Amino acid sequence: MLPNEIAAQMEALGLRVDHPVVVWDGPPDPAPAGCRFYVPAYMAGEWAMTAMADMPLLEVCQLPTAGYEHALMHLPPGVTLCNAAGVHDTSTAELAVGLILARLRCLDDGARAMSSGRFRHGRFEALADKHVVIIGAGGIGRALARRLEGFECHVTLVARTSRDGVRAREELPDLLPVADVVVLAVPLDETTRGLVDATFLKRMKDGSLLVNVARGAVADTDALLAEAGRLQFALDVTDPEPLPPGHPLWQSPGVLISPHVGGNTSAFLPRVARLVDEQARRWISGESVLHVIVS
Repeated sequence: MLPNEIAAQMEALGLRVDHPVVVWDGPPDPAPAGCRFYVPAYMAGEWAMTAMADMPLLEVCQLPTAGYEHALMHLPPGVTLCNAAGVHDTSTAELAVGLILARLRCLDDGARAMSSGRFRHGRFEALADKHVVIIGAGGIGRALARRLEGFECHVTLVARTSRDGVRAREELPDLLPVADVVVLAVPLDETTRGLVDATFLKRMKDGSLLVNVARGAVADTDALLAEAGRLQFALDVTDPEPLPPGHPLWQSPGVLISPHVGGNTSAFLPRVARLVDEQARRWISGESVLHVIVS
């Protein structure tokens, strides 16, 4: 079962699933009870997850997102959950670069000044010669590291455990005080929820920049507010999300917020369509599916 936009993209690419396909975009139409391979609509509400309870024959849920925490509590026993690893790496890494440059060069301030016709000239920070610490050495973190190679900055990748070219997360107390930019590119789980707390932020040096392209709950919002002004923030994700009107983060100094658009680009549909085609082919033929989170 596919959402309409992914089914249409697969047809446009000439991808044909050798199995009956039902197109379903959610309520008011009921979930097809006979569904065995389910691809939820992208960025849909909680209904897209709770609908699995009405699919007694379901075998595989293939998420169109890299994040999967929203699906875990609704996953029926015995159903295999797969995420869209690789689909969003390039677009999210692009956005991370854009957020870094926009905040360092104060492009958001310049854009706001346009409405009053002010020419906001100044000497701003370059990315060149900066030390960038990327927390998360998965697909997005590695894609970002590759894109930063040409900016003449020093990049350190950090993961839960160390390996060749990657530092361990336990080394963060020593890395944060010397980092100019810290980028969050980790999944949200029990080890990363609230990772960025008051202690974490106090270790960052004055004027440094924290970029979050992970999940809002990786960073404690009250801790961000307490350090806004001393530190800079570029946030594609927030907690809560969507950030409600009047929330103090909107007006905090040195904060740039984008509306969770890391993966939602023109690259998404062709890439997710190819992934769904590959996963469906594997499932139909009895091969192991890829990117399994729960089996």
